[in-house]
Amino acid sequence: MPSDDEDLVFKALADPTRRQLLDRLFERDGLTLTELEATVPELTRFGVMKHLAVLEQAGLVVTRKQGRHKHHFLNAVPMRLSYERWIDKYRDRRAAALLDLKDILEVTAMTTATDQATQVYELYIRAGQQQVWEAITDPRFVARFFFGAQVESTYEVGSPLRSWSPDHSQQWGDNTVLECDPPRRLVHTWRSLYDAELAAEPESRVTWEIEEQPGGFAKLTLIHDRLDQSPKTAANVKGWSYILSNLKTVIETGESLPPMA
Repeated sequence: MPSDDEDLVFKALADPTRRQLLDRLFERDGLTLTELEATVPELTRFGVMKHLAVLEQAGLVVTRKQGRHKHHFLNAVPMRLSYERWIDKYRDRRAAALLDLKDILEVTAMTTATDQATQVYELYIRAGQQQVWEAITDPRFVARFFFGAQVESTYEVGSPLRSWSPDHSQQWGDNTVLECDPPRRLVHTWRSLYDAELAAEPESRVTWEIEEQPGGFAKLTLIHDRLDQSPKTAANVKGWSYILSNLKTVIETGESLPPMA
């Protein structure tokens, strides 16, 4: 089911225990239930599971099975969308009643722990699977949601996937397509070139998974992994929440979000 219901997001954030669990995932993503239990020892295992269920329903936590264990990942996309809808537009008015919520949304906006080897993001887009696929592979559309990046690729397996600054004066990324299964799955390496320290780290991997959903929705899951040897990259790719929120907004409304603060 689509998880972009703002009521669910605000309900989930209203509880201090759930915010505590999100803070723990902010510090270290991909934790198991047992590891999260240690965060709130005053609760039973069932109590922690109930809070995690609320966070999952709101789309704030995404789970992935790895081996025998289920791991929990902070998903900042719904928070970013709520921020843009309810907080950012009031910035100039300095609405005092929203300041506390603004702090919550900004503090948990993205996991930046440098030891994080995997980042997972999930969102539902009111569009078909094919439309979302075209959005992430059409260079003209990519530029609208990805900081104006100019992307070049044939999207054939083994082909380069390069990105440039909007004026084409600086190469931003030099990647390789690893898998391409339209309109369901795209996998490519990730290596940033706009910063010398990032360029010196081993390349990581980005996987886009698109699933058709009932009611005219597509579920988009983005997994950025193989970051265990690239701590600066793991900390730097915090922009995914904005990029994916912008992708959803452009597809559904035709308008881009305001520039990332």
